[in-house]
Amino acid sequence: MTNASRQSIPLIAVGGSTGAPSVLSAILKKLPKDFPAAILIAQHLDELYARGLVEVLDKICDLPVTGAIEGEAIKAGSIVVSQSNDHLIVDKMGRLRYSSEPVDQRYRPSVDELFASLAINWRDPLAAVLLSGMGADGAKGLLALRRLGHHTITQEQSSCAVYGMPKAAVSLNAAVAVLAPEDMAESLIEWVKTFEFEKRA
Repeated sequence: MTNASRQSIPLIAVGGSTGAPSVLSAILKKLPKDFPAAILIAQHLDELYARGLVEVLDKICDLPVTGAIEGEAIKAGSIVVSQSNDHLIVDKMGRLRYSSEPVDQRYRPSVDELFASLAINWRDPLAAVLLSGMGADGAKGLLALRRLGHHTITQEQSSCAVYGMPKAAVSLNAAVAVLAPEDMAESLIEWVKTFEFEKRA
């Protein structure tokens, strides 16, 4: 994938753990079938359960939902879910990769590893969303993305099954916006419209 083709694809990266699958469903089913962004999801699930999540989301979403494939290019208008016990990352060519490193990372696939790879390798429009979950995975990565000027969102406390991951991000001031699930889809739709307006200008 060339840099020229990659620049035409806004990207949304989503990370979550305990309580996040139901929130994912609520957000993604509101996105229209002509939604132009690519969406990557790192959810704390082992490979078997991740395949089940793909099946559930694909039934309720207007956008196609698939499991991430090693070496696959990021495609506009698609939802891709990590389906490995290894970490989902994006390489400098904008392709999906699985990495076993760091092996001592407690949470797999790690949201921080996905966000960190994007901070290094993705220079085009990017939004990142951190959902309900235990621990602090994703908070440092979200902060790195905010510092680069990307649009960062965390889930607000009252709607979280476990507030650990969003709380850690809020404590670092890593989020541009703290939103309830019912407001996230609209926020992402408006963000994409802003990107499209800038591209037309």
